[in-house]
Amino acid sequence: MLPVLMFPQFDPVVVAVGPLAIRWYALAYITALVLGWRLVRRWVLEAPVVATPLQVDDFLTWATLGVVLGGRLGYVLFYQPGFFFEHPGQIFAVWQGGMSFHGGMLGVSIAVIVFCRRNGLSVLGFADRIAIAAPIGLGLGRIANFINGELWGREAPADLPWAMIFPTGGPVPRHPSQIYQALMEGLILFVLVFSLSRSERVRMRFGLITGVFLIGYGTARIIGEFFRQPDPFLGFLFAGATMGQLLSVPMLLIGAGMIAWSRRTQA
Repeated sequence: MLPVLMFPQFDPVVVAVGPLAIRWYALAYITALVLGWRLVRRWVLEAPVVATPLQVDDFLTWATLGVVLGGRLGYVLFYQPGFFFEHPGQIFAVWQGGMSFHGGMLGVSIAVIVFCRRNGLSVLGFADRIAIAAPIGLGLGRIANFINGELWGREAPADLPWAMIFPTGGPVPRHPSQIYQALMEGLILFVLVFSLSRSERVRMRFGLITGVFLIGYGTARIIGEFFRQPDPFLGFLFAGATMGQLLSVPMLLIGAGMIAWSRRTQA
């Protein structure tokens, strides 16, 4: 039997100044938003131009609100509605954790639609540029999950070289599923959508990149959930699937529909 890796004890606080503390999860959100903002400012100018850098600057506030509000409300409604309806004051306690990517995606989607309509921009064209940057936030978020020692994986085979014991996961070796998801949802998905975006022919088909992103994320999330331990307050749901897998199915369908739509239209 190979020796099992022990989870390195990271300090959940990156830096603290008096009562103000910045945690890894918050740093991941901030870094992702800033990186995405700077990159999208450049990508919107690639032919066909879909917005101006100044409009991207304005959208940063919308994106931040969409991610935070959508992510939190998604977690409240999808994962623990009973608890939060009984303790409504806890809905705003975001520092205690609890964010949903699917909720955050819905929040950003609404923000994109409203923002583009108010500014006379192509919704799908602008969404395509946002979709290229989205995996950056996904990857950083999963790395923050790992650093926090949360959302660990299911029990791993004893001979798995990288099996790890997490402080809150009991004495059994587990899959470091956060790393699996960071690679699939972050690195691999980014390489895929970024590579596609280098083709002007692809960029001309508004909605194609967004559709590929949705299918790519949905697929990566479904696969990753096979290694991740389900939330204890939910467990396994319909047909043995997890909530993350069930919420990803509509993404696959919408993504396929957007790709089919993009073949009929072109900028």
